[in-house]
Amino acid sequence: MKGKTFLSTSTSPDRAYLRNFSAQAGARRGEYPKRESQPAPRKKSTGKMKLFEVGMGIDMPFLLIVLLLLAIGILMMFSASYPVALAEEGNSYYYLVRQTIFAVIGVSIMIFVSFINYHWFYRFAVFIAGLAIFLLIIVIPLTWGQDLHRWIPLGIVDLQPSEVAKFAVIVFFAYWGAKYHDKMKYMKYSLLPGLIAFGTLAVLLVLEPHYSGIVIMFCLILFMLWFAGMSPVYFFYIIGFGVVAVLIAYVTGVLGYAMERMDGWGQALSCSPYDYDMWWATWQTRNSLYAIGSGGLTGLGLGKSRQKYLYLPEPQNDFIFAIVCEELGFIIAALILILFGVLVWRGIYISQRSGDTFGKLLGCGLSAQIALQVILNILVITDWLPNTGISLPFFSYGGSSLVMLLAQMGVVLSVSRTSKIEKV
Repeated sequence: MKGKTFLSTSTSPDRAYLRNFSAQAGARRGEYPKRESQPAPRKKSTGKMKLFEVGMGIDMPFLLIVLLLLAIGILMMFSASYPVALAEEGNSYYYLVRQTIFAVIGVSIMIFVSFINYHWFYRFAVFIAGLAIFLLIIVIPLTWGQDLHRWIPLGIVDLQPSEVAKFAVIVFFAYWGAKYHDKMKYMKYSLLPGLIAFGTLAVLLVLEPHYSGIVIMFCLILFMLWFAGMSPVYFFYIIGFGVVAVLIAYVTGVLGYAMERMDGWGQALSCSPYDYDMWWATWQTRNSLYAIGSGGLTGLGLGKSRQKYLYLPEPQNDFIFAIVCEELGFIIAALILILFGVLVWRGIYISQRSGDTFGKLLGCGLSAQIALQVILNILVITDWLPNTGISLPFFSYGGSSLVMLLAQMGVVLSVSRTSKIEKV
């Protein structure tokens, strides 16, 4: 070879030949190459799982969006509630103080839960489901004599079992989908568990009655089965089952309370004040539409809503976004909805990059719940759906719902610790 000698060559076959030649020469002289050190054998797993997991850190964009929505929500809840709080409680800051306390508790729980290894929810999925069923049962005798059986009185705050049930549905079907991921195409592993779970929850929620909860449970079960890989054909079976169940409930008179809620649906702006019953049946929805329309593009200004002065009943609860539209206008309201959309997208994004199927299903389900409640709430306040009492996440007043929601966001942050995403 011109310009090169044998020893100067860098080709790998020649280097291998030299190493072999040198080893043979050393062996003839009684020299033997040293044995390369072997890596230490791995310790056998003890089967124990750490309760807390730091991992690669939480996803800061998700956390910041949650905190931003929470801050905007508390501000708007105060703006919407102080006339009602002054009229009913004699203190304009009544709802603000309570919601702020719940928010601090919820954020603390969220941070704490974010350090918990989310795989523990896999181990206790069946227990969590059983606890939710127990709470839905026990709330009825504990509130006997009342028209509604939705809250368990705990003194400072009332616990709403349906909020626990939402989380239980997501955890259980994340566990089920992870355990039988390869079998979800079979009916007994997907359709049958879905129908049993929905039927059980529907019966208990009808007894409260809590029909908006039934709708949310139905949608969550569908989402979770879809995420887990259920055959699309079975969706028609579940929807058919739901339609038949509604027809049976209607014929038997079980939906009496729901039918009252549907009075005036879609007629808020067309009914006549001379039709006394219809006029008052559509009062809340009509004033919600007045608030949304009067806000225009830029709004009347923060704190300058007119409908919250005892025209729109309980503006701090399910219809709070109508006050947002009135005071901040369509542009800011649209940006808030976009912020919700980014939160949901980020939650699904980090969940899809989780290290296991359970983490993927768990994070996607919790993110889907946010999207579902936001969409249903907006449809209700704009009269596209009957007034069914669906709260707006981070905005509507409510202690147990806010604390439970923030705890669930902590679970998503826990999933983000194992996600294959760039941490800020």
